[in-house]
Amino acid sequence: MTVSKWMPVGTVLKMNALNYPDKLGCQDKNKSFTFKEWNERSCRLARALENMGAGYGERVAILSYNRVEWMEIYAACAKGGQIAVPVLFRLSPAEFEYIVNHAECKVFIVEEPFIEKVESIRSKLQTIPQDNFIYLGDKKAPAGYRHYEEVLQNSSPEEPDVIVDAADPWTIMYTSGTTGKPKGVVRNHESYISHYLLSNISMGVLPTDKPILVMPTCHVNSIYYSFCYTYVSAPVMIYNTVSFDAEDLLQTIEKFKPTYTSLVPTHYTIILSLPDEVKRKYDVSSIRQLLISSAPARKELKLAIMDYFTRAELWEAYGSTETGLITYLRPEDQLNKLGSIGKEIFGIDRIKLLDEDGNEVPDGEVGELYTRSPHVFQEYWKDPAKTKEVFRGEWCTAGDMGKKDEDGYYYLVDRKQNMIITGGENVYPSEVEGAIASHPAVRDVAVIGVPDEKWGEAIKAIVVLKPDYKSDEEMSREIIQFARGRLAGYKCPKSVDFISDEEMPRTATGKILHRILREKYGA
Repeated sequence: MTVSKWMPVGTVLKMNALNYPDKLGCQDKNKSFTFKEWNERSCRLARALENMGAGYGERVAILSYNRVEWMEIYAACAKGGQIAVPVLFRLSPAEFEYIVNHAECKVFIVEEPFIEKVESIRSKLQTIPQDNFIYLGDKKAPAGYRHYEEVLQNSSPEEPDVIVDAADPWTIMYTSGTTGKPKGVVRNHESYISHYLLSNISMGVLPTDKPILVMPTCHVNSIYYSFCYTYVSAPVMIYNTVSFDAEDLLQTIEKFKPTYTSLVPTHYTIILSLPDEVKRKYDVSSIRQLLISSAPARKELKLAIMDYFTRAELWEAYGSTETGLITYLRPEDQLNKLGSIGKEIFGIDRIKLLDEDGNEVPDGEVGELYTRSPHVFQEYWKDPAKTKEVFRGEWCTAGDMGKKDEDGYYYLVDRKQNMIITGGENVYPSEVEGAIASHPAVRDVAVIGVPDEKWGEAIKAIVVLKPDYKSDEEMSREIIQFARGRLAGYKCPKSVDFISDEEMPRTATGKILHRILREKYGA
């Protein structure tokens, strides 16, 4: 390893602890830590992980709802050179099992609500020693687990004896896969650092700012908009609730006075649907910047957001786990460029829109969106073939189709091969189709997203039944329940429609035409 040309998060946190030891560093609704406390606790965890056999380069899985300890865990991995593997809490135990085994994790940090689910698959976790399960919670650790606080207490607060380079991997974020198995997106420190510094320049982040992270802390969105504040010595707040509660969020904003948050359109819709007397109860004037991302936002929603958060700038962002942040639609363009994802953020080389032969398309025509920047991920974990598919040299794509207008603003035309975005979560139809197809009554199935006022898109299954099975409401409920036993809840269909085999639109080679189904059912 060589000394980094950049400053990884672990180094920045150490400098904040030296320069601003008593300043608030991170917090949630229940506890807070100064920069000095945060740094020392992260050092303790980094050293403890190393003593557990999970040192530099080893993977550490984390399964938890939002809480301030996420900031310590990420910082500990940044200091010790470990690779954090966040596990989305909405997944099923079988999906936990696949991710932890695929990443070959050496330690599993598990919050209290997920102990039972993890215990159901514990014997199948092949790479984690029995002593390397850590309990995160306020009760006594259950049998077979070390308590998180005891792990820290029994470790040294000294900085780890490791030099972490910018090229070293920091996280593996698992995304849904079109083949039904998630892919591990490997991102190094430099890809995050460049995002932090360039976002700070673009959005004008100040030392007096404080974000409140509402999006799951296991998502890349929260990692993007957390430590960028640490780089200007500003505190970070984690919004720790099990499920989204709009009024509680407004109450929390009034109490803790954050200046920024990032939400998906569904969150904003739920907030704005509160009775006027409820919304008027709370002072949200501390918010000076809002981000909306992950799904298209209608003009009416944007106007309502700006009408309620009267002192806030509204920003819209486009990017992916693989490419990092690519574009911003700035506050001044929210209404005069409706439907646009904006222009390249500062630091992006540029965007290319390419046809199937790799040629750039003219303005106004549709092409696949490629970008080259320091934000781009390095590889899919243990999957060089899939990595090769998304790169053309240094240029990377998330598979989105887009076009550019004469003013240089970009517009998405279609998403990743029929991908559905429901409540800000990405869902690939093939994964849902695979689960439903195993039902004994199902002959064939296609899954699409249909417009939904609350969730942006709701998942609909179009099913062809085998002979002698009745297409009625009872069968519809049975198929939905069947899917719930095999998939995370947000991936399950909200509705089921039945058609004949002849009515299912297909190509000449027999592939189902999802586009035709979306046109028919999406009105």
